Amino acid sequence: MTTATPVLRPASTEASTGQRLGDVLMRARDWLDGRGRPAWIVAMILGFIAFWPLGLALLTYMIWSKRMFGCSKRSYSTPSAPTSTGNTAFDAYRAETLKRLEDEHREFMDFLAKLREAKDKSEFDQFMDKRTAKADA
Repeated sequence: MTTATPVLRPASTEASTGQRLGDVLMRARDWLDGRGRPAWIVAMILGFIAFWPLGLALLTYMIWSKRMFGCSKRSYSTPSAPTSTGNTAFDAYRAETLKRLEDEHREFMDFLAKLREAKDKSEFDQFMDKRTAKADA
């Protein structure tokens, strides 16, 4: 069985320059996001002062990405446990239901894993049967 060996070529200067520019722009975006909407507005105003197309590009980007009118603080954290509603009966029902759903999800994922294993085993057995049939012939 032969395998193809990849050919390694040096990265072109255009691609690496574009990648570096993209990295710089992403770091600038993250930095501005960390400081909120006022930082974006200041950057846009400075862009208009320095070179008006740059300010216009920033304004367009802010509107397109919903940084101007959408959420000013973006958080990409995972949702935490639900807080108490004050109704103990409802909170107990919700906790029980969530636990039941998690258990059902875990059981279903285990079932899918077993199903995949069975399918893989049957495909492998079929392959081995064909191989032995070819060897006998």
